[in-house]
Amino acid sequence: MMKQAKMLALSLAVGSMALAGTMAEAKPRLTPQQELDKRLEGRVPGKPVDCIYMPTVAGSQVFDKTAIVYDSGRTLYVQKPRTGAESLRSDDILVTRLTGSELCAIDTVQLRDRTSGFWRGFVGLDKFIPYTKPDKVAQAN
Repeated sequence: MMKQAKMLALSLAVGSMALAGTMAEAKPRLTPQQELDKRLEGRVPGKPVDCIYMPTVAGSQVFDKTAIVYDSGRTLYVQKPRTGAESLRSDDILVTRLTGSELCAIDTVQLRDRTSGFWRGFVGLDKFIPYTKPDKVAQAN
């Protein structure tokens, strides 16, 4: 009986050491703001703009409770909503209704749950901050 108890204790000790090693090697999860900062790395912020021309936008990415990034090739437009940012989830479907070809700071974007398809809310937009990659000549100087 004592031998079984020692074996059990030894097994538990080895198992917890292995688990501790795995946990120590695991990278800490980035916050949404850190993920956004990483996405913008190497880019320079410009003067905020009221509207973006949607035909040039190739895609968008949502950062939980933080921002929406609209990808327009060389320029990424960061949208930190004036209202509703706390509702943003990276797996939301963004439903945007345009009256022209631009998305502007006075517009709203509706949020739809990707799994259920139900409406989850909306965000009220603010000015867009353009982030561009600096010219290679400017980087060399």
